[in-house]
Amino acid sequence: MTKSDMAKRGWDQLDVLFISADAYVDHPSFASALLGRLLESRGYRVGIIAQPDWKTPSSLTVMGKPRLCCMISGGNIDSMVAHYTSTKKKRSEDLYSPGGKAGRRPDRPTIVYSNLARQAFGNIPIVIGGLEASLRRLAHYDYWQDLVRKPVLLDSKADLLVYGMGELQSLEIVSRLDKGLGVDDMHDIQGICFNISQKEDTSSLPFEPVVLPSFEEVSLRDKVSNRPDPEGQKAYAKAFNLQMLHENPFEKRCLVQACNGRNIVQNPPARPLTEKEFDALYELPFQRRWHPCYDKDGGIPAIREVQFSITSNRGCYGGCSFCAITNHQGRIIQTRSLQSLVKETKTLTKHPDFKGYIHDLGGPTANFQCPACEKQLKVGPCANRQCLFPNPCPNVRDSHRLYLEKLKAVASVPGVKKVFIRSGIRFDYLMLCADEDTRNLFISKLVSDHVSGQLKVAPEHICDSVLSCMGKSPVEVYDSFRKAFFDENRRQGKKQFLIPYLIAAHPGSTLEDAIELALYMKKQGFVPDQVQEFYPTPSTVSTCMYYTGLDPRPGENLKKVFVPKGRDANLQRALLQFNRRENRTLVLEALRKAGRTDLAKVLLPK
Repeated sequence: MTKSDMAKRGWDQLDVLFISADAYVDHPSFASALLGRLLESRGYRVGIIAQPDWKTPSSLTVMGKPRLCCMISGGNIDSMVAHYTSTKKKRSEDLYSPGGKAGRRPDRPTIVYSNLARQAFGNIPIVIGGLEASLRRLAHYDYWQDLVRKPVLLDSKADLLVYGMGELQSLEIVSRLDKGLGVDDMHDIQGICFNISQKEDTSSLPFEPVVLPSFEEVSLRDKVSNRPDPEGQKAYAKAFNLQMLHENPFEKRCLVQACNGRNIVQNPPARPLTEKEFDALYELPFQRRWHPCYDKDGGIPAIREVQFSITSNRGCYGGCSFCAITNHQGRIIQTRSLQSLVKETKTLTKHPDFKGYIHDLGGPTANFQCPACEKQLKVGPCANRQCLFPNPCPNVRDSHRLYLEKLKAVASVPGVKKVFIRSGIRFDYLMLCADEDTRNLFISKLVSDHVSGQLKVAPEHICDSVLSCMGKSPVEVYDSFRKAFFDENRRQGKKQFLIPYLIAAHPGSTLEDAIELALYMKKQGFVPDQVQEFYPTPSTVSTCMYYTGLDPRPGENLKKVFVPKGRDANLQRALLQFNRRENRTLVLEALRKAGRTDLAKVLLPK
């Protein structure tokens, strides 16, 4: 991270310079550490500049010009989400910055840092990646500006964009640069985007092109009102539909979208990591703490949730409309071996701060511990249907016993007192895809060994029409899990709780639906302390619905979707916390608007 670090290693020049909007934490949950350690393991000299002063190019030159390239990331989470709430209010904290203080990164740092690097280093290859770039690789709706923005490659003026998790692409790009090849020699690498002139013949691309509606078409606005043009919104939904149909690493097609005289080319996703590759990645020599330079600030708060957590899988075939994991990590589950998990656990037990508790063993969805079906590893996920929605595919495999084996193996390591599950459990997968014996065994073990008083689950809503827009199972599935969980607690003499995540004002949710949800919670005797109002983040199905009022999912034929916005969204949010006195006026307004003032005595506190 410094010139003195380089001197201690006898380095006179870096090979690769990582520039990140997050403070540096040497832990596999942080992208710059994961990719940096991976490149280091292949013999490359890697430097990290974390949260540079974005107002001066000299902040990037403290370790000199790198020999091969600059690699730039906006951080572990989207910078705009890190800076602003769903109501666009400025946040006062940034958990990925020293001491948790906000203001250490600019808005859209991928663009800012890339342009800064160009000023500092001239024509050196610049590669952007990470979540922020990955979800903006094509024309995308930007909630904060309320317009469709260009693909981020054009705004950033970078040479290449790596989308997805990025290990295979990063190794291949750096290897080719090391051999003296240029960025134009990278166009056959899967999991990247690049841009070419519209004058170039797309038929000569390494992959068969699928042409999307252009940026000019999807961003069309009415010239008089400057509001989105319905034809532009329809084109946007069509473009999104095509993206969903081509998320397969085994399909040799690329997407092409014209923008301002250039063509953005998105190659097929990178192939999934093998178990051996995944194991090796997480067995690199991470220190599992923030860089010592942050000690004076009290460290980096974001590590506290993950320092003693273990990643066992990545990817998700759950298909929730509001989630970007499928778009970023893919639908094909990648897993680590039991032996690798045990090895990492033994390493954790030797950490001076370890108290005997593994805070989590899982991934985006903890109980997805194998690909959905055998076919996915040969031909990829189905283009025209989801694995679990609207009903589970009969080919979906049950991995709950495999997950229990991994939990047991990790819990059996000397020095481990308890292994908790904090990453999401898909209760619909458990209730619909596991046989009765497996289901009962899993719930029994969950209740007895892996819950720390509260289990967080994500029903998100209870009205089936809203759940359908969300890509979630009917409420009866949640009710059956809820009953089984509490029945097992009573059987074991325990008193543990379910904490459901709920989303207010999601596309498809009417005021009447929000009232039904409030009544459901009243009946259950539970009102959430925190409620998430729907947050339209780039490249999710729900955000496409929010912007276009259309459902882009395959088979839905761009059907219209009701979208609550403005005051209506505020009323729906208030209804989810109907018992708070500060929400009384809003709840009354919502009930009057829906013609349900008869419910005031039921919902409102006296």
